[in-house]
Formats: sequence, C-alpha cells, structure tokens
Amino acid sequence: MRKKLLDKTLRVYILFSLMVLVVSAPLFYFLADKLFIDDADEALLLRKNEFISNNLHSLMPADIPVWNKFNRDIKIEEIRAGGIRDSIFYRFYLDTLANENEPYRVLQSPVKIGTKSYVFMARINLVESEDMIKGIALLFIAILATLLIGLYFITKRLSKRLWKPFYSTLEQVEQFELDKNTKSDFPSTDIEEFGRLNQSVIKLLERNVMIYKSQKEFIENASHELQTPLAAFQVKLDTLAQQLPFTSELGKTLSDLNDSVSRLNRINRNLLLLSRIENNQYTTLEEIRIDEILKKQIDFFTEQAEENNISIHLKYAEPCIKRANPTLLEIGVSNLLLNAVRHNQNNGQIVISLYQHTLSISNTGAAAVLQEEKLFQRFSQSGITGGSGLGLSIVKKISDLHGWQLAYKFEGEMHIFLLSF
Repeated sequence: MRKKLLDKTLRVYILFSLMVLVVSAPLFYFLADKLFIDDADEALLLRKNEFISNNLHSLMPADIPVWNKFNRDIKIEEIRAGGIRDSIFYRFYLDTLANENEPYRVLQSPVKIGTKSYVFMARINLVESEDMIKGIALLFIAILATLLIGLYFITKRLSKRLWKPFYSTLEQVEQFELDKNTKSDFPSTDIEEFGRLNQSVIKLLERNVMIYKSQKEFIENASHELQTPLAAFQVKLDTLAQQLPFTSELGKTLSDLNDSVSRLNRINRNLLLLSRIENNQYTTLEEIRIDEILKKQIDFFTEQAEENNISIHLKYAEPCIKRANPTLLEIGVSNLLLNAVRHNQNNGQIVISLYQHTLSISNTGAAAVLQEEKLFQRFSQSGITGGSGLGLSIVKKISDLHGWQLAYKFEGEMHIFLLSF
C-alpha cells in the first residue's frame, strides 16, 4: 500500500520526537536529582564547617543534651562501637506529624568535645527536594511534549500549504485527457522546484496535445482522401469482372481483391467515425429505449448468424431508458453483436441479456482468455478474423463518451462483454 510523502515524513518526525521524549525525560530527572543531592551534600559540609568553627570550641559535654534538644537536624551523639569516619549517606526517619518514614541525606563526622569523642550528625530532608524534582520533571515533560506536538501540527500545516501547488498540479495531470481539449491552469508558486515542475509538465502536455491533434488531423484527412480512390477501385473491379472472360482462377483473384477493398472501406469508415467521436461531433442526446435498439439489432444479425450455424438467444431484455446519442448507441450495440458473430465458431451460440442497466453479450469461441488491456486497443485483433480491428475500440470510445463502463470476462467457456449504462 502506497503512502503519501507527507505522511511518511511526519511518521519519521513522530518517531524521532517520541525517542527524544523517552530518552530525555528520565535523563533530565536523574540529572536534576543528582544536582539536588550534590547541593544537599554541599549544604551538609557547610553546616559541619560552621559547627567546627563557631560552636565546637565552646561546647562542653554537659551542653550536648541541650544542643540536641534545640537542634532538630544537627545532633551530637556518643560513639557506641567501632570507628567513625566522615561519610554521607541516605537514611529514613519517622515523621511523627505525618506518621511516615521520610528520606534524609545524612552526614556523620567524628568530633572531640572535651576529652571524649563524639559523632557530629547533620541531616537534610529530601521530601521537598524530591517533590520539587518531580514537579520540574513534569514541567519539563509538559513543555517538551507541547513543543513536539506544536512542531508536529505546524509541520503538517506548513507542509500542506507548501505542497498545495504540487497536489494541484498532480490533480490536473490526473484529470487531463488529450481528447477533451482542456487547458491546464497550474497555480503560481514561489517554490523553485514546483515552478520548474509546472513548466516541464506544461511543455510536456502541450507537446503531446500537438502530436495528438496532428495524428487526428492526419487520420481524418487520410480517411477523406481515401474514400474517392477506394470507391473508384471498387467500381473498376466490378467493371473488370464483367468484361474479362471468367475463369475460376480469375474469380478467386477478383474475390480476394474485393474482400481487401471491402476491408479497406470498413477501416476507412471506422477511422472517420473515431475521428468524429474524438472531435465531439455527436453531441445530440435523446431519451432512448435501449431494449428496443437491442431487439432491432438482433433481428438484423440473425441472418448472418444462421449462415454460420450460430444460434442467438435473447435471455432477457429489461426495459431500459437512457440518455444517449442514438447513432452512437446503435453503432456500439451493432459492433458488439458483430464481434460476437465474427469471433464465434460453427454451431456456436450467442447469449444476450439486458438486466439492471447492464447489457451482456456472450459468445462461444476460442477457449482462451483474451488480454483485456489489449482488447479495446485499435487494430489489436485485426490479424485474426479479417475484421477492421477497430470495432471494440469504437465501443470503448462510445462508452467513455457517455460515462458507461465496458468490461470483458471469460466464464463457462464463454467470452462475455458487459456494457453497464
């Protein structure tokens, strides 16, 4: 499944933003926590130095109980066992007011008061520090998330505005049709790359339109010019057949020449018809009973089908009224029926139905699936049956002109053409 360029770039931005958020949030928390711990340790050392310089020399052992009573976070305790050295560590103390253990950062250092050794202990409550760290971390995450979300929407909105000329050009190119004579009007843009793209597309379309018009003009002129010599050639063949002594060999030669001239005439007429359709010369639309047109065409082709022992079965003909050009509708139905007769086999059959605004024409024939992508191209079948090779391409052109759908499928050893109105 293909994805839009903007979606792919935004997906990369989102993934990168999430990675930044996931990595930076805990990293910021731990760095902030370390800074606060370092600050607490520095404050503890400052308290120790202040105590040594300001209080230690005047403090007596008898003053220690009073000192401990009036100093909540600085205590002097006796050394009970083992040696004590300077150290800073974590410890939890019970908060009687909150009735819960709270974390502290504690410094202990040996001091000598009088003749006895004591332990100087200073502590700092880390609850407020932790709350502050969490608040700052949440604020950081909120600011970072707001920044990333803002960048996402700004990028999306800005990208849409920047890419708007490109999508406008793309839409016009997708809707462009050579035979509609529509002029592309690409939006002006101050982006150099899109400006160059528009100029290149305009030149490409103009060149293709010019070539297409030249081809149409050549086909139309060639078809018109061929009408007179083909008619003269046909007349001279008929005259020659009446004047020369008739033999079987001469009859075969004249018959082959007559078939070739007839085929050239059909190709010439079909090319003229295609040229007129492409030049929008069939603009008259009427309300037409398609089922009645179908029955008339079936009556016309029944005799040709019987000559090849082909049976025609009208399975169902639902009343169907559509707005269409009557001439083109008759030509389209006629070409489909002619195709079913011409590509059939001896003792074959043709099954026709008109149901739910869909004309279905099925015929027996070669037991091979036809290539649909080539089936409706000009001259794609001309070498197989001696036809003009333009019948189905004309039907396709007529269906496109009216906004109908023409499809092919092979099912149950039957070649089925579906024309949906």
